[in-house]
Amino acid sequence: MPDDFGVGIIFVRLKAYILYRDKISFKNLLNIFLNINLFFYYMEQVKTNDNSVTFYNEKYQEWYHSKTGAIEEAFEKYAKPSNLKDGMKILDICFGIGYNSAAALDSADNLTIFALENDPKIIDKIQDLNPNFKNYDIIKQVARDKEYNRDGTKIKLIIGDARITIKQIKERFDVVFLDPFSVRKCPHLWTAEFFSAVYNVMNKGGILTTYSCARVVRDNLKKAGFKVKDGPCIGRRSPSTIAIS
Repeated sequence: MPDDFGVGIIFVRLKAYILYRDKISFKNLLNIFLNINLFFYYMEQVKTNDNSVTFYNEKYQEWYHSKTGAIEEAFEKYAKPSNLKDGMKILDICFGIGYNSAAALDSADNLTIFALENDPKIIDKIQDLNPNFKNYDIIKQVARDKEYNRDGTKIKLIIGDARITIKQIKERFDVVFLDPFSVRKCPHLWTAEFFSAVYNVMNKGGILTTYSCARVVRDNLKKAGFKVKDGPCIGRRSPSTIAIS
């Protein structure tokens, strides 16, 4: 963690102590000190094995992509297993730095993409990146303007909790990219209830792809109505997951 970032955390904690030491209990004040990093957290840029970069999120203590290759993962676990065709509609859940959508744009034309992301901080990182995608300039424009509509390609970025924002969407999708942090770190986006909401915005026979093959993930997908099968094994022995609506 950079020194100036650490100093900033100390300053915030000290200010909280000065302001609230006479107003709240010692226990609650201690909780402020210990949990302030939930609001002020650091993202470390990391180079993966295919020379593309990703980030380590200190809040969740996980990487945004596989360290075996961030771009490789976007193509091999998301774009390719989705059998993308020109004109398809995609729901990209947990957009992050936009690699999955970028891989889709490089794989088919005239796509419509609705992207959901809860953390504006990771969106801000996009402008500093230049990964090896043909269409990453479009991702940069989406990060800046929250939408893109040109030459048959339409993209809308929606910031907020996906459990809420997905209910605001009226479109129906041929493909879903599901890419939250792990079940252990982000359990609310792997529930049968959330998967049911995803299922309800998909066309029949649509394809959902995700990196996880956890038993609870597959069981919850089945409870929501999906047919589940193994996806490709990329960077590890375990397969990813493909679910058919």
